[in-house]
Amino acid sequence: MRKLALLVSFLLIYANPAFSQNRQLLIPPIPNEETNSDKIAIVLLEKPQTERQINKLLKSYPDVQLRHVFSEAITGFSIKGSATSIEQLAKSSQIIKIEPVQSYQAQMEENIKMIGTEEVRGIFDKNNRRLTGKGVTVGVIDTGVDYTHPDLRRSYGGGHDLVDSDRDPMETKSNQGDATYHGTHVAGIIAADGRIQGVAPEAKIIAYRALGPGGSGTTEQILAAIEMAIKAHVDILNLSLGNEVNGPDLPISMALNRAVDKGIVAVAASGNSGPHEWTVGSPGTASKAISVGASTPATEIPYLLIEGTRPKIKMEPMTDSKVWNVDRSMDIIYGGLGTKRELARVKNKIVLIQRGRLTFTEKAKNALEAGARGVIIYNNMKGSFIGNLQKPISIPVASITKNEGQWVKKQIKKGKALVRFFFKKEQDRLADFSSRGPVTGTWEIKPDVVAPGVAINSTVPGGYLSLQGTSMAAPHVAGACALIKQAHPEWTPAQIKSALMNTAKPLFKNNSRPYRTFEQGAGRIQVKEAIQSQTLVIPGSLQFGKFHFSNRADRHSAVVTIENTGDRSERYTFRMPEDTEGLTWKMPMPFSLDPREKRKIEIELAVDAKSFKKKIQDGCLELDTKSTTIRIPYIYVLEEPNYPRVMGFDMGEGDKPGTYRYEVYLPGGAEEFGIAMFNAADYRFVGFLDTKRNVGKGMLQVEIDSRKLPETGTYLMKIFAKKANREDFIEAQIKIEKH
Repeated sequence: MRKLALLVSFLLIYANPAFSQNRQLLIPPIPNEETNSDKIAIVLLEKPQTERQINKLLKSYPDVQLRHVFSEAITGFSIKGSATSIEQLAKSSQIIKIEPVQSYQAQMEENIKMIGTEEVRGIFDKNNRRLTGKGVTVGVIDTGVDYTHPDLRRSYGGGHDLVDSDRDPMETKSNQGDATYHGTHVAGIIAADGRIQGVAPEAKIIAYRALGPGGSGTTEQILAAIEMAIKAHVDILNLSLGNEVNGPDLPISMALNRAVDKGIVAVAASGNSGPHEWTVGSPGTASKAISVGASTPATEIPYLLIEGTRPKIKMEPMTDSKVWNVDRSMDIIYGGLGTKRELARVKNKIVLIQRGRLTFTEKAKNALEAGARGVIIYNNMKGSFIGNLQKPISIPVASITKNEGQWVKKQIKKGKALVRFFFKKEQDRLADFSSRGPVTGTWEIKPDVVAPGVAINSTVPGGYLSLQGTSMAAPHVAGACALIKQAHPEWTPAQIKSALMNTAKPLFKNNSRPYRTFEQGAGRIQVKEAIQSQTLVIPGSLQFGKFHFSNRADRHSAVVTIENTGDRSERYTFRMPEDTEGLTWKMPMPFSLDPREKRKIEIELAVDAKSFKKKIQDGCLELDTKSTTIRIPYIYVLEEPNYPRVMGFDMGEGDKPGTYRYEVYLPGGAEEFGIAMFNAADYRFVGFLDTKRNVGKGMLQVEIDSRKLPETGTYLMKIFAKKANREDFIEAQIKIEKH
């Protein structure tokens, strides 16, 4: 039912249409489509089993086919079979749980200078070589890589295609389906070495094509790629991909944690679903991976001005569209909802389109095919919005508010059809589209760090292109990790992650207030400072868990390891956090460490239920040394905080004739859950698809008899869940076809 789609960086989250919505074979083919009668699922085992043992387990289920055995990324295997057999199989005592295949989407040279890479070139490793990533391998799990690109020929070190099951991880070409270039863009940011240079130009790129035409793939393909990368002993792994489910327990998140345990630095994009809290998606939710948000390098934000008027309107560029670079006056025309018929006369013009009916990608694609030079989409409800495209578009696309769009539409009708664009420079701000945390379930800070992700120029098949997204931010961090690994080959993934977090630069909003820790993590990376770290604090951030208040103080503690990596003794002093009513901190006394010495210390926090009422408390603890101050982000939450109670809904035909099947993710479970159906044309209430009480947390999968469904047509589904006196809902348009 679901497809896994690359996050162009592996982070190209889907935009809701009308609502904020002759080769040598190496392994058995892993298709990225399910049939109508069979489902693909991931089985997690209690302990490792051989293929023979697994086949014995499956012997009682003749319609269940073993597809792939995993031993490195996860302990388990993938299967295809009927929902009934899979449900029966799940009852086996040898199985922890069975997870459905999830959908993932690809995320899409001042930015290189900004993180300090230029300064790093003057630093040498222990073999007296400049820091360029030489000797370090970076696995890129994405849409493939154009290894014939002149800037990537020297960097390419081979790879595998998990879509076509061969050794040729070339990007999808137009004669094979929807062409891709996301993986090539990501690889260029990491290790381009030609006309442009990546962060680590002499690192070796191992390409794993896990996303096929249009940047689409499956959980199974990505797990197979992680499995191969672990077996190949890559040093760094970059996943610029993800989905919209904010949960730490999805298979890919678990596989990244396993990869880290095996010595690989895992880097994942946090997602392009910001700017609200709780929007970080898997695998950016993996505890041990480095989850990366997007910041702005020195970039120019576009504003539009209708000739003969005064207001300048700020535009919000959409992720995975071309950077807005129209610098002269142009005609602007109204294009309705962006259908092909409405865009018949937009050639060489800017087109204004209303949000609704079609996806942002469909609107932009229609405009591109009609010859438009740029697209401005205005909201169909109050307020602004941040749009995401399903795949990269080679013309600029931006959004404005409903009021602004209606005003521009009026000016066009008055004959004022000439528009100019102005640009205002911004730097070191958090990109609005960058997904925020915290993570549900573990209540962790994610992203861990941020890196440039706006207007990033890099390689694509046939040339170069500027794109934006956390998919572009993640490879900056992967490249930085390659430089740190060259400088400190003995450092573990945890040490490399902490070096980046301990030395990150905190970012501030326009009002000079810092972004919260679960928005930016420790801040924007600084590579030189990370390489030259004299002290490491591990982990780089702390979570004190979820408080269950009673009449007495609730006490929590966190343990960190302080390591002196320098050549001289160092004295450490924790600053006492600012006084907050209801909070009592117990901090360690000052202490000293000799060179290469480390010590575990405990930090305690007590909360008085009578005085403290916040749902989320976050901030930074500060550790002073002789030469610097290290900031350690922390977070804790009270009872059931304001996370979304429901997310990740999908629906399609079921396994049995005459059935439909839906799945939805409930991060904390639900005391009440339901799906209401409305006619999409007039919003008339049709009835309830399902209602339940006291549902457990995680992925809920339910099969519905089609006789309980309304007639063939398109319906608006309102999916709601309630827990701890908070109710949330999401909306989705679903087409029902009765046979």
